[in-house]
Amino acid sequence: MFPSLIGTVVIAGIVGYLSEKSGFTRNGILPSIIICVGGAFVFYFVTAMFGLGFRQPGWNAILASVGALLIVPTHWRGRR
Repeated sequence: MFPSLIGTVVIAGIVGYLSEKSGFTRNGILPSIIICVGGAFVFYFVTAMFGLGFRQPGWNAILASVGALLIVPTHWRGRR
């Protein structure tokens, strides 16, 4: 369980960094990484508690990170 959690954080950080470098988001590198890691943590614990998600933890981390990047910045951009 613990190595899976560490892998989830590493994958989420890589997704956040790559999304910022590719121009997918314009949040800044650190905010994008924080958003991705937060989304991956939430999805990891939902998967651990309820068994929802895919069989591979890597796919869960990638999809949760991208989902968090789509939801969080869109939510805050509409209120400025």
